Amino acid sequence: MYAVLNKMRHIVYSVNANISGNVIARPSSNQKEAGTVSFLFDLEGNRKYLTAAERSAFLSAADRRPAEVQTFCKVLAYTGARISEILALTPQQIDISARVIIIECLKKRRRGIFRALPIPIVLLTELERVHGISQSQRDPARATKKIWRWCRTTAWHHVKACMDEAKIFGRQATPKGLRHGFGVAVLQSGVPINLLKKWLGHSRLETTEIYADAVGAEEQAIANRFWETFEG
Repeated sequence: MYAVLNKMRHIVYSVNANISGNVIARPSSNQKEAGTVSFLFDLEGNRKYLTAAERSAFLSAADRRPAEVQTFCKVLAYTGARISEILALTPQQIDISARVIIIECLKKRRRGIFRALPIPIVLLTELERVHGISQSQRDPARATKKIWRWCRTTAWHHVKACMDEAKIFGRQATPKGLRHGFGVAVLQSGVPINLLKKWLGHSRLETTEIYADAVGAEEQAIANRFWETFEG
């Protein structure tokens, strides 16, 4: 786990583990007064990121949707990209040989800034099967056409429908919840934080460090050993 400097902590934890192993954190009174909100929790302490179990349930729900909805939801979950960034993807931004998706960072002040995101071969295979990426790349007229020709509202509703079917409700049941969950999961798996910064398209490392505030399996294991001392 990566330690976060005290000045970066937006939440003072009062931690309770529920039966699913998730964590409830309550914001400090200073946070409420200042009106600051963490990526991970809102001002009432509600979690804003998907856990691994919720992400798995979301992807299972997506598998029962039409093929183009499946691929959209999977790309969203496997890259941590913003919903507008996925909607802007074209076939020429899928590099099959390198097994990466080239995302344009749409929150930057100027256009033309891209980042490469690795994705699993099984997802590349699905993109090829459903959207004919290779064939589209050979056709100049199709290579620059958007893969998903939906408006943002339609895409958001597709994601929300999968969340509902997976019985995921609350602040985390959104496209941003997938992005935040991706950030938490990447750090907890041991990926270097500077690589996560690149994948998420953050300008500052301090922004990425916030994802280290989530309680992961390692921290739960340490807490379990501590709690055992109470039992004598």
